[in-house]
Amino acid sequence: MKTNKLLLLTTVLSVQLCFAQFAKIVDKDGYVNVRENADIKSKIVGKINTDEIVYVYESDSSHKNWLNAYYNDKISGFIYSSKAQLIGSYEAVPSTIQEVNKVIFESGNIRVSIISDKFNYKAHKKFFSSSQYNGQEIEDKYKGKKIWGTDGTIPQTYYQSIAIQIGNKTIQIPNKEIENLFNPNNELTHCYYDRQNETLYISMLNSDGAGSYVALLRIVKGEYKGKMVAMPF
Repeated sequence: MKTNKLLLLTTVLSVQLCFAQFAKIVDKDGYVNVRENADIKSKIVGKINTDEIVYVYESDSSHKNWLNAYYNDKISGFIYSSKAQLIGSYEAVPSTIQEVNKVIFESGNIRVSIISDKFNYKAHKKFFSSSQYNGQEIEDKYKGKKIWGTDGTIPQTYYQSIAIQIGNKTIQIPNKEIENLFNPNNELTHCYYDRQNETLYISMLNSDGAGSYVALLRIVKGEYKGKMVAMPF
């Protein structure tokens, strides 16, 4: 029963990713207008610069040239689909090892190693803080940062390390960047490489149910340039 439930969840989330995923803004004007509705005459609610990362999902069939875009808790609205390059459209770096607590991606001179492990809640309990939600105490921060992947429950697993090798250069993702991303799912993690801009993307869909979240790590020309985390649509 547990195996069937996991298979169903994986199938649902995989289908969801066909319609919702990360994208990079690509506009020769240097920015894209975000509109309130999927209409060129609709009010502009914000602007997003070229090369910035957004999380997008397809609009309904009557507005097929538009994407609904979310940008870092600051801006959300509609953009032309031609102004966004889906991260999943870049060259995929295939996984060569995929285990419960370990996944390796390799292609040419690129190697990505992601290691996860069981989380020792007792040893780290002091780093959690909580707030009131519907009359209950819910732990919602870890070391002062928002917790992802638990939906108020105790974390079961965590990222032990994420290391990238590109040519003769090794990049270690700083622990502070991933320490609040709990319950990783290596089966739903993917790597993509934009050769033209020498940019590696690590795309994650973690946890399950109400605690699910998506995250994208970006490495540009051998340097870690940050992450984006969002709730999947």
